Amino acid sequence: MPRATANGIELEYEDHGRPGDPLILLISGLSAQMTSWDDAFLAQLVDRDFRVVRFDNRDIGLSTFFDDAGVPDLAGAATTGEIPPAAYSLADMADDAAGLLDHLGVEQAQIVGASMGGMIAQTFVLAYPERSLSLTSIFSSTGAPAVGQPHEGVVEALILAPPAADRDAYIEGAVASARLIGSPGFPFDEPAVRRKGGRDYDRSYHPAGVARQALAVVLQDDRTEALEKLEIPTLVVHGDSDPLVDVSGGRDTASAVPEADLWIIPGMGHDVPPVLHAELADRIAANCRRA
Repeated sequence: MPRATANGIELEYEDHGRPGDPLILLISGLSAQMTSWDDAFLAQLVDRDFRVVRFDNRDIGLSTFFDDAGVPDLAGAATTGEIPPAAYSLADMADDAAGLLDHLGVEQAQIVGASMGGMIAQTFVLAYPERSLSLTSIFSSTGAPAVGQPHEGVVEALILAPPAADRDAYIEGAVASARLIGSPGFPFDEPAVRRKGGRDYDRSYHPAGVARQALAVVLQDDRTEALEKLEIPTLVVHGDSDPLVDVSGGRDTASAVPEADLWIIPGMGHDVPPVLHAELADRIAANCRRA
């Protein structure tokens, strides 16, 4: 797969579709490799005449790791309330995305992010308004501390749990995580979750990077006031049953951005069930074309 030198680091990425079509940049969430964007969903966007680029954020997948920064003690911070310094910020990760566009020779793009990726996407469009044609923020939040917070016990189970000892343990953890934060209103496909867990582990398993990404999320800025000045077409997507980023985060994002389109999905948690891929692709395409 191709690699880009961007913002002083190496980013692994994939480029799908026709070079002349409008580019959608997909930004992944906390601990999520670029393969978290389902291949079938990418094909839906390409079929709607978009070029689609997905990439591994720093410290995950096959992009540059920041192991020299050490591993932050998130469990200790949760106990003492003393937050350690971060190796990087969401703003740095937004700069990575801009550097990737530079590598691709693309001046402007449609920016789409999910979860932490939505936070990075919001940060990107605020830092690079001249490069941002539209924003789609999926089960994400504004950074305001009063909204979008995880439900009780979720952080302890997902972020503060010890690393998996081996591949089998990782897959079992993936199943448990999917049951915890997945979509209760839609069928649970355990075999598919297990297959994906195995592929993710085989591609790259780097829990130290997850801890550093999580700290960047904890220390993010409140973007609410800045989002109120945003002047690009914006789609906000959230499930009403999301226990990792409470639906209040999506509502707050849509409330902040002028004329944002809000799609709240009954029964959806912190994932996008395959049955929704076509409609999500339609809505993203419509938002992009508003630009």
